[in-house]
Amino acid sequence: MANGATSTAGSSPIPTVSSPAATRRAVFNTLRGSSGNLVEWYDVYVYTVFATYFENQFFDSADKNSTIYVYAIFAVTFLMRPVGSWFFGRYADRNGRRAALTFSVSLMAACSLVIALTPGRESIGVWAAVILVLGRLVQGFATGGEYGASATYMSEAATRERRGFFSSFQYVTLIGGHVLAQVTLLLMQTVLDREQIEDFGWRIAFFIGGVAAVVVFWLRRSMDESLTKDQLDAVRSGADKSSGSVKELVRNHGRALLICFLVTAGGTIAFYTYSVNAPSMIKTAYEDRGMTGTWINLFGLVFLMLLQPIGGLISDKVGRKPLLIFFGIGGVLYTYVLITFLPTATSVVQSLALVCVGYVILTGYTSINAIVKAELFPSHVRALGVGLGYALANSAFGGTAPLIYQAAKNGGNVPWFILYVTVVITVSLLVYIFVLRNKAETELDREQGRAFERTVTP
Repeated sequence: MANGATSTAGSSPIPTVSSPAATRRAVFNTLRGSSGNLVEWYDVYVYTVFATYFENQFFDSADKNSTIYVYAIFAVTFLMRPVGSWFFGRYADRNGRRAALTFSVSLMAACSLVIALTPGRESIGVWAAVILVLGRLVQGFATGGEYGASATYMSEAATRERRGFFSSFQYVTLIGGHVLAQVTLLLMQTVLDREQIEDFGWRIAFFIGGVAAVVVFWLRRSMDESLTKDQLDAVRSGADKSSGSVKELVRNHGRALLICFLVTAGGTIAFYTYSVNAPSMIKTAYEDRGMTGTWINLFGLVFLMLLQPIGGLISDKVGRKPLLIFFGIGGVLYTYVLITFLPTATSVVQSLALVCVGYVILTGYTSINAIVKAELFPSHVRALGVGLGYALANSAFGGTAPLIYQAAKNGGNVPWFILYVTVVITVSLLVYIFVLRNKAETELDREQGRAFERTVTP
């Protein structure tokens, strides 16, 4: 997808900017691509938001470990993300980003509908839990594919000088999915009591995600393809055998894959610690104060969502590296503060301030992580490389964070969890400082023009 530029004759360097038509196209394609991301991540987070309401439908309420079982299922689904990233990454690099994104959202929606309609353990016994696990495993598979394909598509569909801004909408909609899940719970709490939500309300929440995907399916079928026709024709004719190849990725782009993994490790563990564990702490702290905890979580997540385009715009000015270093230093220093003091916060202002400071720090990673990874790989292995590097780190460090925290909390070992998170962020910080180069020419620059080259000589 080419971006237009304008210039005039003269003897001095002339600013070049993307044409209005190119900008409009980028806006519409970003909206279509990110809408599916919103629905998919709603389906991911509706599970964690409603977990305490439906756990007794699948596990014995008398079992004190039922909450751990629910979060264990959440963690296990991350094991499918590398598989999904491989499958959908290869599919996107060989058949186009649009086809992969349409396929993944359809699969995600189908599983949400299955979970919504699954009878409880009192009706079908252990099979209720089995269906839940299988449904979530398939959703993990679909989510693994969604991340790499959407990060790639939004980076390729953006105008060159606003890649940070446009690609930031991947996390706007990713966090937006969490916000929608929280809003759904909040609306239910206004019309239903806890017993009713536990009985059938949670099913409505899952059903909403399945139905919303029908609209997204139509939107994604109408968005532009970011791979060129020549690239797709070469794959179909058999002339191109390297696109979407793991062998090609590992042999010729292994260093980029390792960097992608290490860049992600600290960011993903911080993201799930700050945006999943922290809301859970707030919910527990305010469980006897009605909807107060839900309101705090909702305001915090909306704040985080609105920060993403700001972070993207800043990166388009100063480069990606300064934001990542800001996140890394902040994460190393602040994780202890957040996890130690948030569970004991007694005022709404104090709780909200603690999470919002964490979200400002987190934005240094979340707002630009898609473009940072996409810039590492050439187009013929970009979806595969971005997706696989992300999914491996996400499975190892991100998805396990809620489970490890819950186990550490039950065992009185929260300080060890804090140390664990801090060490992982530190490793990524070292990569940000010593491996990444700010405003250096990237693979995307070679294909579509330099992001930070504001002038050309006629």
